[in-house]
Amino acid sequence: MNTAIDEGILALARKRRLSAVGCMTHAPAFQQDARRLAQLDVDAGVHLNFTEALGQPGLYLPLSQLIARSYARTLDVPRLARQIERQLDAFEAAMGRRPDFIDGHQHVHQLPQIRDALLQTIARRYGADAPWVRCSAPGRQAGLPAALRWKARVIGALGAYRFGRAAAAAGLRTNRRLLGVYDFQGGSAAYAALVPLWLENMRDGDLLMCHPAMPYPGDTDMAAQRGAEFQVLNDAGFAEALLRKGLRVARMLPGDDQASMTLRVKASR
Repeated sequence: MNTAIDEGILALARKRRLSAVGCMTHAPAFQQDARRLAQLDVDAGVHLNFTEALGQPGLYLPLSQLIARSYARTLDVPRLARQIERQLDAFEAAMGRRPDFIDGHQHVHQLPQIRDALLQTIARRYGADAPWVRCSAPGRQAGLPAALRWKARVIGALGAYRFGRAAAAAGLRTNRRLLGVYDFQGGSAAYAALVPLWLENMRDGDLLMCHPAMPYPGDTDMAAQRGAEFQVLNDAGFAEALLRKGLRVARMLPGDDQASMTLRVKASR
């Protein structure tokens, strides 16, 4: 979404604090930094986007409208498919290969109509050599605040389970469950308190999403919170916590049904 986010992602990937990076491929910053990402030992994928125009033409709606229209099945399916194809084309042109995975900004990949268009596109475009896809069904939530447990369940209810079943039926690999859902509030202290809870709840194959960035000027709380996430994930205490809990940051390698613990960057608001 911007160069500060890219710099934070790249710095954490070099330190092996991240194993996967979702790319908004129509964003100018991605085109600028794709070659640097391609040199790193991480999964790089398409962060499918229908809500953030970032100055580019296309089908972009506020999330609430996109959800309503997808469930009413009033979205233009051919237009959805074309936008998916364009974002995949942009990734492959910049990176010189197919994506390792595909997911969705604000979890839009799991919504009705979009998920059908995506799965059909993957089958047609990649066949047996398909990327893995993200299942956003919530992992264990023990010890987390009630409001965050509720938010994770809402994300799961908005198509995650159906998407996971459809992906499995299509023979696609997925992570097991998703952790890392929170309210993007509280600075580094709040995030540092949540990370051990997520790690305690991790199971083999689970995925912990995060949204780090180098500090950058911004008039929203999200800009500050991205910097807070970077601070916590970059700190030696995070690596020590992984060791104490017997976890490792791991890529979803070809043929793996599960990876020990995967952190990935999701460039969302």
